[in-house]
Amino acid sequence: MSIPQDRTHFCVRLTSLLAVFTLIVAFGFSQPASSQVGAASTGRLLANAENLGSEDLSKQITVTVWLKHHNQAAFDELVRQMYEKGSPNYHHFLTLAQYHANFAPTAQEAAAVRDFLKARDLNRNNHYVVAQGRVAEVQNAFQVQINRFKVNGEIHRANLNEPTIDGPAKALVASVQGLSDLRYQPYVRRPTNPETGAPYRGIPLVSAGSSGSFFNADCFRPPQTVTFTTPGGGPSATYHGNRFGSDINSPPPNLPPCGYNALEIETAYGLGDIYRKGFKGHNQTIVIVDAFGSNTILEDANAFSKINHLPQLTSKNFQIFTPNGSATCSTACIAGNWQFETTLDVEWAHSIAPDANIALVLGADNSFANLDIPNKFAIENGLGNVISNSFGFPEIVLVDSQPSTLTIENNIAQTAAALGISLDTATGDSGDNLLVDQSFGINSTSPGFASTSPFETGVGGTSLFLKRDNTIRFQTGWGNNETRIANKISEGSTPVVPPLNLGFIFGAGGGESTVFAKPAFQKNLPGSFRQTPDISM
Repeated sequence: MSIPQDRTHFCVRLTSLLAVFTLIVAFGFSQPASSQVGAASTGRLLANAENLGSEDLSKQITVTVWLKHHNQAAFDELVRQMYEKGSPNYHHFLTLAQYHANFAPTAQEAAAVRDFLKARDLNRNNHYVVAQGRVAEVQNAFQVQINRFKVNGEIHRANLNEPTIDGPAKALVASVQGLSDLRYQPYVRRPTNPETGAPYRGIPLVSAGSSGSFFNADCFRPPQTVTFTTPGGGPSATYHGNRFGSDINSPPPNLPPCGYNALEIETAYGLGDIYRKGFKGHNQTIVIVDAFGSNTILEDANAFSKINHLPQLTSKNFQIFTPNGSATCSTACIAGNWQFETTLDVEWAHSIAPDANIALVLGADNSFANLDIPNKFAIENGLGNVISNSFGFPEIVLVDSQPSTLTIENNIAQTAAALGISLDTATGDSGDNLLVDQSFGINSTSPGFASTSPFETGVGGTSLFLKRDNTIRFQTGWGNNETRIANKISEGSTPVVPPLNLGFIFGAGGGESTVFAKPAFQKNLPGSFRQTPDISM
């Protein structure tokens, strides 16, 4: 990946001096007049959780302190003009030097915050304003009470009151992250057996067909009629409709789930015509931000590339960055499917733009701070003009329990917008998030954050169906609903009368934000708040 060396050194030097900061903008947030700063707060989440009492006072935790921005009102107006056609500032993006000179916090301000933390026996690292210490020390430093709560069968920690900062740092700090341990979730799922709920076993690579395809591309088969009869002359039921994928008992590589390889996607979306005009990503870099990563990402991505006749990834077109420490996929990574998210993101970004460089920026874990920091790192160091995030969290849960994360990520995105960087974020795969929100004690729908930020491009999902020549037969919004029509998945099974509607399983996220006002570019859409998604394949 080619980054001008003088710019790289300039950016890294600034990153080592300046604190990570948050930008407070007029989308439902304001800086409190008192010394309290934004962080997790009590709400419906804690009200509906089982309070297990005080957290272990000797437990080591890490909190990230974010600094306020300079000239916020002027910055808001400037970014607005950058994206308003007809404005003299339309698409006149800032350079990194201009951005730091006019809007970023200073090294002296960062030092004041570090002094505040050091005076309260909290350690810090050399790159960001990060406080590390025992729960007892954190409680004393920020004047908060941190308890343990049981939420949806899991134990979490959360603070009962807003943190407070005194002394010279009081006027500089906007938000504190890490008092609560809620985390971003990846937007990837292993296919599961509806009978058992367990994930399907993986298919060995050697089982691929000669074409390199693991799945049946015929995803929308002609109508069929199937009759189920109870043994012994009991009730019967007949169903008529289109079939999905191949038969239930088809062997590898064409197991029942359908899917497409790189060439099929290229044909469907007309990418070949674009490639022939020279647009394959040459001299461009796609930045992908994920947690943990995959321990075998290069080996796996190159196996994918070989099967799909794509260029191999090497040190010349693929680099990994770890801005907040070592990132290794172990227990927490595997439990959260992050290795699959990383693999999916790298392989399909490479498939769509095969000549582009890929910069994989990995967070040490999936905590909010440890994924916000990699986004900030990619922006500050000019790694690329396109950043991809395929993770998130229900917006309304953050509104209720951790508004600091909404503020921080939204304003990291504003920085990207000011520099002409496109931050693209998936809208999620839990539909309107009602089932997820209810698991946190909130009986309300909401879209997924951070795709709802007005400064990010929300990317949704569709279900694609192809003709035999791989051109598009039709597309529809992605949504999976399950209904049990037989007691067992086999011929002659006992019908379920009436059929058992199991309801929504997975599907594309989206909807109206509960926080962010509708931006000017959506003035012709209904409602008063930000709408997502912006685009879908």
